[in-house]
Amino acid sequence: MSINWVMLHDHEGFVRLPQEQLIYTSPPRTCLSLKPLDSYKGKDAISFQSDSGRIYLTNHRVVYIPAKKSNDFQSFSAPLLHVHDAHVSAPLFSANVWQSLVQPVPGGGIPSSLPAVLLKVAFKEGGAFDYHSKFEEIKQRLRDAVENTRQSSRGVGNVDMSTVHLDQLPAYSGPVHESTGTDHDSRDPSSNSQESGAASESCPMGPPPGYEEVQQQSVANELEERLRRAS
Repeated sequence: MSINWVMLHDHEGFVRLPQEQLIYTSPPRTCLSLKPLDSYKGKDAISFQSDSGRIYLTNHRVVYIPAKKSNDFQSFSAPLLHVHDAHVSAPLFSANVWQSLVQPVPGGGIPSSLPAVLLKVAFKEGGAFDYHSKFEEIKQRLRDAVENTRQSSRGVGNVDMSTVHLDQLPAYSGPVHESTGTDHDSRDPSSNSQESGAASESCPMGPPPGYEEVQQQSVANELEERLRRAS
């Protein structure tokens, strides 16, 4: 995970990496919040928030570009395999929220003392379940590619991204314009009325209903242990 390390492009949002293919682009009024876990007691507190922007999913990473950039926050990106415990919550009176724990990368602008941060993305104009479905599918394919590379003794750093098949993924149809205002998510038939009524809501910062904090802590502890073993 890194902050402000994405190379921006005037027309395409951001510059692609080698062999990077775009799988999903959110509607323009998608908001994001990024903060430490509630259980974190250290001094390296961070907080980033955007009330409007787009989240992109590629075969390499998750990228978010805020509509209004500031000196502190111009972009966010995270390698797919650094995103853990991803799921969607559907509050009754606000937009559907996709949230996950994200493991920072060295030199990415996030303090190394944080084993993970909490990422929340609110889809004010719909698409949360569609995004999550595509995310889980491409992440699993990337896991398979990494495992095949490991078994062939080439090392994880030598994964050939061209071997991560995209042919079964739904075709990318271009950005959804703000004027459409509809939720095309077939997995959540009730979300049309929920999300359209939430267009004026700010990005939810509190835990979604039913989310188990102990699960957050368990994943964070596992990431922290990985970092300890790596050092």
